[in-house]
Order: sequence, then C-alpha cells, then structure tokens
Amino acid sequence: MTLFWLAFEYFKAGLFAVGGGLATLPFLMEMSQTHPGWFSMDELMNMIAVSESTPGPIGINMASYVGYHVAGFAGAVVATFSLVLPSYIVVMIVVRILDRFRANRRVSGGLEGLRPAVTGLIAAAGFSVLWASVVRVTDGVSQFQWLAFVLFLCFLTAMQFKPFQKLHPILFIAAGAVLGVVFNL
Repeated sequence: MTLFWLAFEYFKAGLFAVGGGLATLPFLMEMSQTHPGWFSMDELMNMIAVSESTPGPIGINMASYVGYHVAGFAGAVVATFSLVLPSYIVVMIVVRILDRFRANRRVSGGLEGLRPAVTGLIAAAGFSVLWASVVRVTDGVSQFQWLAFVLFLCFLTAMQFKPFQKLHPILFIAAGAVLGVVFNL
C-alpha cells in the first residue's frame, strides 16, 4: 500500500509542480504532514541538501531519496517513475497538438501566464527552505537562528558583486557547509 501512496503523491507532484524540482517542495511539505511516518521536516531539509549536492535534477533526486527512505529500492523506482510520468504524458500530448495552435494568441498568452505562476512556486519553495533553515523547532519551541540568517544575507549580498559572480557555485556550497559545521547550524 505504501508503494501505491508513493506513486499517487509523486504523480500528483509531477503533474502540478510546473517549473522544476524546487516547485515540488510544497508537495513534499504536504507529504510530510499527510504521511507522518515518511519523513520529518528536518529530514526533508537533509534530503534537499543531499539532492542539491548530487548530480542530476533535484526533483528526480528528491523522489529517489524519499522513495528509498520510505520503501527501499522499489520505493525509489516507483517515486521517480511516478514523478516523471506526468511530464512525459503531457509532453507527448503537447508535441502532437502544438504545431496546430502555435499561432493562437490565447495559447501563447496562456503559456506566458505560466511564467509568473512558476516564479511564485519557486519563490515559495525557496522561502520555505530559508525559513526551515533559520528557524529551529525543539520540543515545540521555535528558535530563530540569527547566525544562519546573517550568513544567508552575506552570501546573498556577495552574489551581487562581480568578483563573486565569477566564482563557481560549488565554492559557496562548500563555504556554507564549512560554516554550518563550524557554527553548528
């Protein structure tokens, strides 16, 4: 039954999370509440960190990670396949009909309207990750992690200057990891 629910939840995420892997985060947060034995919010943050640091699309990595965490190898296969299947179906349908409607201004307007929606989903996911990173809940008590927030602001500010923009993102990830270990974040 667990494999069925993994397939259902990831099919739903794959169908409605338009915009890439980070757009699946709201669905993952809902999953953690709907299926409490699957993973906690802390485990979700760890999964995001692992998925971001491994090669490949974050959505696929997250599906594989959660699926394996919940139901082993079979769960990883089911979750990953279920996440990809809706996109595959939609692309196959769109490819067949797009040439007929490409010049239709309503269709092109609808596609343009998806951009702000996708941007909003990704921004909401980013805010959720930021909030989960700077607010630590222990025994029902929320504690704001000022140092983590200040480090986030420092990295964000540094990215606005040209010398830092030329640096490879892995350097920022490594610096964040080192600072997290040093300051026990």
